[in-house]
Amino acid sequence: MPRRPRIHLAGVPLHIVQRGHNRDACFFADDDYHAYRHWLGEALKESGCTLHAYVFMTNHVHLLLTPPQPEDVPRLIISLGRRYVQYINKTYRRTGTLWNSRYKSSLVQEDAYLLLCQRYIELNPVRAAMVEDPAHYRWSSYPANALGQSDSLVTPHPLYTAMNADDESRRENYRALFRSQIDAPAIADIRLALSQSQPLGNARFMDMIEKMTGLRREVKPRGRPKVQRPESGELK
Repeated sequence: MPRRPRIHLAGVPLHIVQRGHNRDACFFADDDYHAYRHWLGEALKESGCTLHAYVFMTNHVHLLLTPPQPEDVPRLIISLGRRYVQYINKTYRRTGTLWNSRYKSSLVQEDAYLLLCQRYIELNPVRAAMVEDPAHYRWSSYPANALGQSDSLVTPHPLYTAMNADDESRRENYRALFRSQIDAPAIADIRLALSQSQPLGNARFMDMIEKMTGLRREVKPRGRPKVQRPESGELK
């Protein structure tokens, strides 16, 4: 079955996941995280993309960003990947690929899903049982978004800034979102949209994407289709 084409649109937030090759580690020491941060910052400047949330896990990364133009997304990924892989290969005297060949991406509807997606990203270390509180994980945007720590990578999305005009009140409102867990169906929706390169949003958002691209974008359930069993008296 051919792969679904990834869709990037100007000004529409995009959730990106890139995993290590064969799910192997892509970070081996603190210096590696610092190097990735540096090259991500350079790629953001060069591409003009704005980054709203991120997390660097041991064997994968999550980015939530908005590109000025569709072509700026692959520019960022290629630039970042090339520089970071060169650094890793030189540092650890290795050769070959570091990342899976294709990154996963999903357009995100702003009004209903963007803050949910930010929570999903910043809660990754908690779901992985690496920390009990996202504030205790060093390599994410949570300290910037929730605690006000300076982070040159993060550009708050307008939906985030609209939570409150006062900075401290906004951060308090944002932290309040993390007092409840993301329910299992919402997590499943996010993961399914990523795995199928489909938008994350409601029917209206799907229709908008279809009109803009000419392609029907609809998340399909995993697995084989269910067989409809005939009711009593119905022909098989």
